[in-house]
Amino acid sequence: MNLRRLAALCCKESYQIVRDPSSILIAFILPVALLFILGYAVNLDSAHIRLGLLDLDGGGAAQRLAATLYATPALDVRPLHSRPELEEKLAHGKIRGALVIQNGFSRDWANRRGAVQLLTDGAEPNTANFVAAYAQGAWLRWQQAEGDERAQSAAPAIDIRQRFWFNPSAESPNFLVPGTIAIVMTIVGALLSSLVVAREWERGTMEALLATPVSRAELLLSKILPYYVLGIAAMLLCLLVAVFVMRVPFRGPLWLLWLMSSLFLANALGMGLFLSTVMRTQFDAAQAALTAGYLPALMLSGFVFEISSMPAPLQWLTRILPARYFASTLQTLFQAGVIPSLLWFNAASLILLGAFWLGQTVRKTRRTLD
Repeated sequence: MNLRRLAALCCKESYQIVRDPSSILIAFILPVALLFILGYAVNLDSAHIRLGLLDLDGGGAAQRLAATLYATPALDVRPLHSRPELEEKLAHGKIRGALVIQNGFSRDWANRRGAVQLLTDGAEPNTANFVAAYAQGAWLRWQQAEGDERAQSAAPAIDIRQRFWFNPSAESPNFLVPGTIAIVMTIVGALLSSLVVAREWERGTMEALLATPVSRAELLLSKILPYYVLGIAAMLLCLLVAVFVMRVPFRGPLWLLWLMSSLFLANALGMGLFLSTVMRTQFDAAQAALTAGYLPALMLSGFVFEISSMPAPLQWLTRILPARYFASTLQTLFQAGVIPSLLWFNAASLILLGAFWLGQTVRKTRRTLD
């Protein structure tokens, strides 16, 4: 390998990056846009759920129960006036559930026989479960405030105090943003490198490169190194946005973040470069990169869906996805800091997968025009 030739090829590729606005767009504008879209749009928090309240009784006990519901921070209680209004708002999604206090509730409660009806929107099971949990919690608090003997006897004698490790405020962005960065870096790395060789074929400059004494290793390294620097810059930009704009805490060392990002970029850039060597047009290479990189990373990396809850074949499939290990690494570095056993396993997995993609790229790269 001739280092002077390699440096000249890297300079040539760097000049092409500067002259090509699409590379700058993919490296710096696209990550920030996707980080804001995925980081803010995907929210697993359940605050301010709209709950309808239909009070057909109007007695003192019913009013006190309604006051308890209104005082629940997670519920946005909307008063209802009739059963048809309840059905109309529930059908149109204006409320996610409804609590119906039947006529005679206060009288029955005086005899310790009160009951209410809770209706939820089963079209969204996750939200329906939240509605039921919050409404039942409010119902229990109201019973205890009323001095109901059944509630008091059911109250536990032990004071259980809940504490969330790694994410004390239990805010979903603290978990989602690191995973989002992994998805974004998958797109950036695969897209950037998937275009480079295909661009040479489209512009007719590949023939000129093949006519030079440059080796396969020099050609591939000259394509990877400039985009590796661009990918690390994109990673740094994502880190700054996550910490200083989205207020997501980062607890790990920066050198470890750089090391794991480098291992992941070897995978993303290797996969993109492999696709670029197989396909001769930028459009086909970009489509393949998005299909092979973005969709599996989004659905199977554990970013949104828990891997342990997937069917067994899909769980095995996730083992060959670099985004799975990078998302886990980022969530660890952001929320917990350093967990050596987990990080070593992720690093080893990224090294093996990166060697596979780079090896396939070298195998597919020929110094001939066919």
